[in-house]
Amino acid sequence: MHVGTFPNDDAIARLVGAILLEQNNEWAVQRARYMTLETISQMSDDP
Repeated sequence: MHVGTFPNDDAIARLVGAILLEQNNEWAVQRARYMTLETISQMSDDP
């Protein structure tokens, strides 16, 4: 029996899922910070 860093495939999937979720959350916060209604309205020609 080989003892590795990950005990099974489910452990790998949980780790990858957690990393992706964290990255998605960071992206959402950055997007919300820069994409405000004020900045979006400045891009529009419609008053």
